[in-house]
Amino acid sequence: MALENFIPEIWSARLLMSLKKSLVYGQEGVVNRDYAGEIQQMGDTVRINSIGPITIGTYTKNTNIGDPETLTDAQTVLTIDQAKYFNFQVDDIDKAQQNPKVMDAAMQEAAYALRDAADQYIAGLYTEVATGNTIGSDAAPKEVDKTNAYELLVDLAVILTDAKVPTEGRWVVVPPWFYGTLLKDDRFIDASRAGTTAGLRNGLVGMAAGFSVLQSHNVPNTGGAKYKIVAGHQVAISYAEQINKVEAYRPEKRFADAVKGLHLYGAKLVRPSAIAVLTANKKTA
Repeated sequence: MALENFIPEIWSARLLMSLKKSLVYGQEGVVNRDYAGEIQQMGDTVRINSIGPITIGTYTKNTNIGDPETLTDAQTVLTIDQAKYFNFQVDDIDKAQQNPKVMDAAMQEAAYALRDAADQYIAGLYTEVATGNTIGSDAAPKEVDKTNAYELLVDLAVILTDAKVPTEGRWVVVPPWFYGTLLKDDRFIDASRAGTTAGLRNGLVGMAAGFSVLQSHNVPNTGGAKYKIVAGHQVAISYAEQINKVEAYRPEKRFADAVKGLHLYGAKLVRPSAIAVLTANKKTA
């Protein structure tokens, strides 16, 4: 592949599109990208302001109303603190006529690897969940089987409702074994029968207890146990990313074409009360 034919803008766009299509935790509808702004480099920050509640008074005819109240606000900082890269080469002897296919396949693999790293990072934000929004714990995980899997999702839904989280657009991300358990309960509606455009979401396998149920291998766990099943709404997590650079070059000491790229991103649980976390083990016989 002649380097003068390499167009970095095209490769960058293709890579970023692959990330969006592949993510489960980081996709639209699970996280929001409202505050992405312009990310240029590691350490960039996005400042998110929120307004406190406004007092409502009762008006009485022919009387003065009270002085205007001073609004209170709070500020959360989303920091672009993650920087992941890829750097691979295709030797001139190996490439021959298949070089474009090899490079394209390698770029697809790079996209997958970056997606996997970002997905796991976002999944790990469950540790900042609001106090009281948890079911089970590392010390006492809930044992799950076909008799209680659906009920535990209902309990997660109640926690979110008590926290005034919108009912429309709720999601829950489960590991494959939990999904298999739900399939044994007639109350679970699999994706083929859901009759919803939410099926466009990556990893969607069905509907249960008011949630779009998403399946992922990146559900945090400890040694195959204590799975952190997170339920929530897209208002909870803000995510921002940027494919900062994609460059082609010829390694000085090799006869090869090489490509390297840098992915910058950050995420913040901006509404800790808008997620709920179930710590669960698969029940053993």
